[in-house]
Amino acid sequence: MRNEDVFVEQAIRNVASFCDRIHAVDHVSTDGTWEVLRRLDRELDHLDVRRARHAGTSHKLVEPYAGTPSWVFGVDGDELYDPERLAGFRQELLGGRYDDVFKVASNVLNCVELDRGRRTAAGYLSPPSRSITKLYNFGAIESWRGDRAERLHGGTIAFRDGYDESAVDNIGERVPWEETPLRCLHACFLRRSTEEPQYAGSPAGRPILEETGMQDRSVRGRVKRRLRRYSAPQVSEWKNEKYMRGDLVTVDASPFFPVR
Repeated sequence: MRNEDVFVEQAIRNVASFCDRIHAVDHVSTDGTWEVLRRLDRELDHLDVRRARHAGTSHKLVEPYAGTPSWVFGVDGDELYDPERLAGFRQELLGGRYDDVFKVASNVLNCVELDRGRRTAAGYLSPPSRSITKLYNFGAIESWRGDRAERLHGGTIAFRDGYDESAVDNIGERVPWEETPLRCLHACFLRRSTEEPQYAGSPAGRPILEETGMQDRSVRGRVKRRLRRYSAPQVSEWKNEKYMRGDLVTVDASPFFPVR
């Protein structure tokens, strides 16, 4: 993770009871991400935190689990899972319900707005948008050599007999958001770092989306567009196409922010 101090603490706390071991790697953040991780490291005995200049370092940490009866859960600093649902889902995993698949994917809400006061979130559901859940059965593989770009992405996988990359169970394809045992608020369109600039007048937690429509072709317009590129993050067309499919919906976000 890199520069995700707005949501990273909640992301880790929400999976803390689900995971037996947590490896958190900070890709030399310049905001408060590292300080958040160090504080959580002092509190959570099963959390291991470190800094790394190369994103592929995080994959090296999970490679030793290959060939063991382990499930590896890849969670980014902007992915908030429902901790209560995870508690029940953990029992299903340990009970062997998903042992015949390599990967489990599930329901996601790609958020364009989060109102913490009202405890609501608005965004685009997966499905039909793309699911970002990265939960892998490492008992199904002999090895996974990463490409040093990022953990659990790309690389070379040696599968055990009976498994391949098509052995995927996408729970979201058969269970709706309200009933799924595994669901996530994906803050991909929200401000994720205190160093990330916002549009004028935009409160924290509101979307930072790419502007569309007619552009001012004058010299003044070109200068304004150049300034915006340096003052506000842009959302790629790829992200829009993958994560903004279907209807815009609003859901109850309170389960993702439990009172401690």
